[in-house]
Amino acid sequence: MTNPTTSMAVTPVATTGTRLRGALPVERWGATGFPGRWVGGTAMVLGPLLMLTGALLRARFPFFYPDQLAAYERHPTLMATAYGLFAAGSLLLWPAVAVVAARIGARSAGWGLWGGALVMFGLFARAFHAGVDHLAFQLVRSQGAGPATDAVSAGYGAFHVFAALNLAILAGWVVLALGAWRTRVLGPVRAAALGLTAALPLGVLKGTTPLSLVALAGLCAALVPLGLSLLGEAPRPSRTAVLRWVPLTLVTVGLMVLLGQAG
Repeated sequence: MTNPTTSMAVTPVATTGTRLRGALPVERWGATGFPGRWVGGTAMVLGPLLMLTGALLRARFPFFYPDQLAAYERHPTLMATAYGLFAAGSLLLWPAVAVVAARIGARSAGWGLWGGALVMFGLFARAFHAGVDHLAFQLVRSQGAGPATDAVSAGYGAFHVFAALNLAILAGWVVLALGAWRTRVLGPVRAAALGLTAALPLGVLKGTTPLSLVALAGLCAALVPLGLSLLGEAPRPSRTAVLRWVPLTLVTVGLMVLLGQAG
C-alpha cells in the first residue's frame, strides 16, 4: 500500500526539479565529459585569448621582477589589468583542458589521464604564482617599488609545495599535445601548436618575451578553433534557454565578485 504522506512529500520535489530542468536545461556531457561542451568550449575560446591579451599589455616592460614591480609603480592600472587578464585566462584553461583530456581519454586512457593531470597541476602552480604577484603589487602600493623588490628578493628562493609542480607546467602540455595528436583529437599542426605552450615562462612576476607570445599564439591556434567547433555542434540551445542562462550566469558572476571583495 502506498503511504499517502510519502506521496504528498515527494511529488512537489519532483515537480520542482522537472520545472527547473525545463527552464534551465543542461545538456548531457556525452563524449566531452565534465564540464561539458558549453563550459569547455567557451573556456577554450576565452582562456587563451585572455592570456595573450594580458601578455601583450605588459610586453613593453622588461621581463624580470624588479622591472615588473617598477612598471607597476609607474603604470598600476595597466599592469594590474595585464596580470589580471593573464590570471583569468589561466584559470579558464582548466575546463578547456578537462574536455580535451576527456576526448583524448575516450580513445587512449593513458594519454588523456597523464596529459590532463599534469596540465591541471601546472595550472594550480600558475594560480599560486598569480597570488604572489598580487601580493607583491600591493607591497608596491603601500611601500614603493624599492622595498617591494627587496621583499620579493628575500623570499624568492623560499621553499613552497607548488615548486614541485614546475615540471608539470612544462611537461604537461607536451604530453597533452602528443596525446591529442596520437588520438587525432587535433591534427599534427595544431597539436604541435598546443605543445608550444610548454615554452611559456613560469614563476613569480614574469613579464613577456617573444617566446611567450609564440607559446600563447600556439595555445590560441590549438584551442580556439576546437572551442568554436564544440560550440557550433548540434544540438544547439533554444533562444529561450539562452535568454535565461546568460542573465543568470552574469548575475551569479557579479555576486561572486561582490562577495569576494566583501570578505
